[in-house]
Amino acid sequence: MDITTTYMGLNLRSPLVASASPLSENIDNIKQMEDAGAGAVVMHSLFEEQLRLERYELHHHLTQGTESYPESLTYFPEPASFRVGPEEYLEHIRKIKESVSIPIFASLNGSSMGGWTSYAKQIQQAGADALELNIYYVPTDLDLTAQQIEQTYIDILKAVKTAVTIPVAVKLSPYFTNMGNMAKLLDEAGADAFVLFNRFYQPDINLKTLEVEPNVLLSTAQAMRLPLRWIAILYGRINASLAATSGIHKGEDVVKMLMAGANITMLCSVLLQHGIAHIRIIEQQLREWMKEHEYESVQLMQGSMSQKHCPNPSEFERAQYMRAIQSYKPEWRQIYEASHYFG
Repeated sequence: MDITTTYMGLNLRSPLVASASPLSENIDNIKQMEDAGAGAVVMHSLFEEQLRLERYELHHHLTQGTESYPESLTYFPEPASFRVGPEEYLEHIRKIKESVSIPIFASLNGSSMGGWTSYAKQIQQAGADALELNIYYVPTDLDLTAQQIEQTYIDILKAVKTAVTIPVAVKLSPYFTNMGNMAKLLDEAGADAFVLFNRFYQPDINLKTLEVEPNVLLSTAQAMRLPLRWIAILYGRINASLAATSGIHKGEDVVKMLMAGANITMLCSVLLQHGIAHIRIIEQQLREWMKEHEYESVQLMQGSMSQKHCPNPSEFERAQYMRAIQSYKPEWRQIYEASHYFG
């Protein structure tokens, strides 16, 4: 039974990919992911704020006291002359590539041009097989237009694509006026893949300390519905590969995403909850479903239930919403109708 797939032109042994998480900070974990059957691994993200902080700290320490004596005024060159940055991240990529044979995707997380192009080059030189741009942008400027925000995404992608030759994926949020048009524009700008969707962790308020604090909630099965819909809509209409992420916890979830049109399915919360070895269980569930329903390969499933190939394409649009609302009955109403029917 053939469960191989292609993603951004890369051949993967499986559509099960470990997405960016703290698990990838440890090389032994990545070795376990390979042994468990992962087709590829996305590294934890390198944040734009890290790049800024390291530049600031270096500049602070190199210039501290240089105004004390005339002869020290030009002792150090300007910060721009230095090769600064999280060397640990780059070294981590090098060590991983020496330890495993599956593809390794680096991840850059930011919202502006920043040092993305510079570090994208260094990430490629370190040996990463591809790069995932995790553009996490929450606009709070009320004068910032949708067009300006969308252009930022396009500019970042074009700049990075100019800087590297490895494939570049864009991890998107669903919060665009026209998600389909945004995907089309990024596809035309050179995106090799879309990762749908980014899960923004929303802040919470601690009523004891009266402070705003982070609140991490792992995904549930319900989270997969939104990416499933948009993958089904985009399949066959863009050139980029499609990666499904959020809410994928079992083999049937993988099957649904593949049928919608995904090239790969990304696993995160399920591995944090059940351990890395759970990849084997999901793969076994996938194989059992394929055997039971006589699918010889993943390729035969991909896109078979997309909007392009679905018998009723409107099911992915407003008609499905209307039918869902009209057909739903609360539990109390079902009990009432049953008791009324039987007297």
